[in-house]
Amino acid sequence: MSQPTKFQLVVEEDARCAPVRLVVVQGEQRPAVDVVDEPEVMAMPHLLVREALCLIALSLTLVLLAIFIDAPLEEIANPQKTPNPAKAPWYFLGLQELLHYYPPLVSGVLLPGLVIVALVVIPYFNINLERQAFWQGNRSNRTRKLINLWAAVSVLSIIFLFTGAYPVWPIIIPLWVVALTMSLPAVMPTKNGAIGWLGNRSLAFWIFLWFLLAGVVLTVIGVAFRGPGWEYTLPWRDGIY
Repeated sequence: MSQPTKFQLVVEEDARCAPVRLVVVQGEQRPAVDVVDEPEVMAMPHLLVREALCLIALSLTLVLLAIFIDAPLEEIANPQKTPNPAKAPWYFLGLQELLHYYPPLVSGVLLPGLVIVALVVIPYFNINLERQAFWQGNRSNRTRKLINLWAAVSVLSIIFLFTGAYPVWPIIIPLWVVALTMSLPAVMPTKNGAIGWLGNRSLAFWIFLWFLLAGVVLTVIGVAFRGPGWEYTLPWRDGIY
């Protein structure tokens, strides 16, 4: 093999006399690629396949229920006989239960409208990618939040106790259950276990949980625990089921 040619670096102001030629020779090397397992996947086919499986499972469940369990249908409708009580479909019985406590304008328009507006507006109080925990902060900050929380609970309890024809216990009791559960991380601050999980929940989570529990309780009472004259009853006593 011939000896490699030696090059000498010459500094010259005139580029025509000492032209610069730079050659970089690099072996065949590939850049390092870091493999990162990202939590995101493509909607097609990953999400679509999962949704299709859920749809099939739900359809099979409904078919089996329809085959083995008869629907609780009543007799043929008689325009000369009004059933007692006359109940709406189950998904409206929460609103019908509210009619027992407030006038139709309040229970059928104002309260549901305020709930919908609140559910729309609440997430925009703190716009960020990661929702901040409600109890985040030092001890004095947690104490101030705890005082404000129970002040709001007291005001809401007074409103639902005395503004309706009857105390609205289906709304008051879920309110106090959520408030007591919400207060546990402030009384027993820890980052582990169930208390730690509760402490990482945001204010929007607790408000939505109260709305959800109140809606479920109102619907269950209207479906199963209202008998003739819209009085409280037991489902198995008056043949509701």
